[in-house]
Amino acid sequence: MKKIFAFLLAGLVALGCKDASEGTIYGFTVRGADGQPAALSQYKGKVLLVVNTATKCGFTPQYTELESLYERYASRGFCVLDFPCNQFGGQAPGTIAEIREFCSGQYNVTFPQFDKVDVNGDAADPLFVWLKEQKGFEGFGEGRTAEIMGQMLSRQDPDYASKPDIKWNFTKFLVDRKGRVVARFEPTADMSEVAEAVAGLL
Repeated sequence: MKKIFAFLLAGLVALGCKDASEGTIYGFTVRGADGQPAALSQYKGKVLLVVNTATKCGFTPQYTELESLYERYASRGFCVLDFPCNQFGGQAPGTIAEIREFCSGQYNVTFPQFDKVDVNGDAADPLFVWLKEQKGFEGFGEGRTAEIMGQMLSRQDPDYASKPDIKWNFTKFLVDRKGRVVARFEPTADMSEVAEAVAGLL
């Protein structure tokens, strides 16, 4: 009887105990650019900027600023994690190999790039499902580009602003050294604002 009780107690304790990585980015495994599993636990202790990207988008020149940010702060424990996504206007065509060649050739990208993913919908990668749960959409901010984005999306879905879905390419999630999402930046956000937030965590 004591053995049965001990077994049941152990089971209850196990159910109540959470993995150390639960609630953080470290519990996720994604596909690397080589198609092999890549555990994000390898980035423990780093400040991360997770970005869904595209190579044929009006925001694609942000690659230059992302690379600059990476080069400036990599030695202090900062990393950009790049996830190409073809869900927005079909603006990330081609294979991951072609995308990597384009990024390195046109923008000298050296930060980690992963396999193409969906970030919205039934096939959304679990990482991005979690990221959206942590930080929903809070608006595009001010300015002409923000206004254009809002008008475009409202024509597609009048209720777009109430949903946490990623709205377009180059949405960025900032993750602190403990693996927690602390900020979300829409593609319309000025990169100087992103850089300031990154520096604040370092």
